[in-house]
Amino acid sequence: MARCEVCFRHCEIKESKLGFCLARTVKDGKVVAANYGRLTGLALDPIEKKPLARFYPGSRILSVGSYGCNLRCPFCQNSEISWSEETKGFADPASEYVRYVSPADLASLAERYTGMGNIGVAFTYNEPLVGYEYVRDSARLAHEKGMKNVLVSNGTASIPVLEDILPFIDAMNIDLKGFTEHYYNDVLGGDLNMVKAFIERAVKDCHVELTTLVVPGENDSEEEMRALSSWVASLTDKKGNRIGTEIPLHVSRFFPRFNMLDRPATDTSRVYRLAEVARENLRFVYTGNC
Repeated sequence: MARCEVCFRHCEIKESKLGFCLARTVKDGKVVAANYGRLTGLALDPIEKKPLARFYPGSRILSVGSYGCNLRCPFCQNSEISWSEETKGFADPASEYVRYVSPADLASLAERYTGMGNIGVAFTYNEPLVGYEYVRDSARLAHEKGMKNVLVSNGTASIPVLEDILPFIDAMNIDLKGFTEHYYNDVLGGDLNMVKAFIERAVKDCHVELTTLVVPGENDSEEEMRALSSWVASLTDKKGNRIGTEIPLHVSRFFPRFNMLDRPATDTSRVYRLAEVARENLRFVYTGNC
């Protein structure tokens, strides 16, 4: 048995078994990524789809995803590869839904798409950091070819994991899903303080944009958005200079999905109003899914 240090769960994993995220295992007494190089999604996407509004707008990026996640959001849009029962099947080497792509092959594939406007690689779809070793190794090779790397993450990872990948990541979109312990702990199965620490460190060395999905009855109050945006505005660079007001925030509309079908889609007027509230503190606020 060995202890995983990727996130706050600190799973104690038995030899050849899987941790909570369904993507990390133990081999010869050491915790490793069971999903290393095992891709379930590969597409050339507009950069705005990540979403990134202020990082090479108009470009495209080769987006890749694996399987596994360390949260349990009931409205997950990619539940089949993130945390449903089917996810366990992806760990089977014989799975017909998984394609192995080495870091070298991924970097070469991204390079071949530069003629179609591709600027690099985006690690997305599932939670990339449950297999951060693949992100690190692939991103390093993409950098060597002069390309950019993007991480789309829930930010639920330890600072040592972030430090390991940060030299090779050029931009991130990080979910700041809400701003209360109740929402993170009881609804998402996460840890707000870990996400905040992740964001605080990331903004010092990387272009960061944030996304908040507004869920009716959960995180849709003006008070919570005001607190969230005020905290973002307070973030500083390495020298202690306040840079948070320049960090883009994407305020997105919820649609009923997966295990959260008990409420309607967020009213668009509510999304627009919360975006106005966020603009009290932040310069760049965008609305999504409206």
